[in-house]
Amino acid sequence: MRRPRLELILLAVLALAGCGKRDAALPRGSAVIGLYTSLPITWNESPDIRGLLAEQSAPHWALEVLRGRGPVTPLDTLAPLRLPEGAVLVLAQPRPLTPQENVALDAWVQAGGRVLLLADPMLTVHSRFAPGDPRRPQDIAMLSPILGRWGLELAFDDAQPAGEHTVRLPDGDVPVNLPGFFRAAGNSEEGGKSGKVRDAVAHCRLEAAGLLADCIAGKGRVIALADAALLEISEDSQGLAQRQAILGRLLDRLSDSARASK
Repeated sequence: MRRPRLELILLAVLALAGCGKRDAALPRGSAVIGLYTSLPITWNESPDIRGLLAEQSAPHWALEVLRGRGPVTPLDTLAPLRLPEGAVLVLAQPRPLTPQENVALDAWVQAGGRVLLLADPMLTVHSRFAPGDPRRPQDIAMLSPILGRWGLELAFDDAQPAGEHTVRLPDGDVPVNLPGFFRAAGNSEEGGKSGKVRDAVAHCRLEAAGLLADCIAGKGRVIALADAALLEISEDSQGLAQRQAILGRLLDRLSDSARASK
């Protein structure tokens, strides 16, 4: 389900208004960042127009990290997917993709596109909107078609305890809360939590018991995290710095792959 048209217009206005000065100071060679998300990263989560138009005291910390890498382009659809060469697409708990969007996304990646995907099977981010409200972030990531295309399946252990904790990745400690895990599509839980995914258009390496999948698909690359707690707001300065650092390092992985391919 799409967000209301008025909210989309306001989203575009807010994003354009906030990007101008920051983009002018970006280092040469910065990549365009496409952002497709159901999370309130580029807009206020407000029930009325006055709240949507209100000046925020500070942008979402993740938006600041993305803007530090390049101009941010909020997207409402992936079909067609129009991003310039060298762009990075951030999919942060996106709503279910249409068949046309699945095809467009896969084609874009195989042609050389780079994607950072955060897909949470049990979102813990607080929302002021009740379940069923179209303005509420996507509670459960529903991306089986595109994940299956890349040879992945998103699974969830419903016996795990709730509560934020950290998991060690090569990029550092990432905060998670009720995370999922990736496994090879069609594999058993134990057989799919490690090793390489085979018989797919993508070749994936799974890390941290499947919390992260690092995939090469054609000329492109996908880094997928089976949790979105990373993008929560932290009142603790140390916790915020940790989130900023991990998000930046995951983006660095994609940048490193682009440099290596040249």
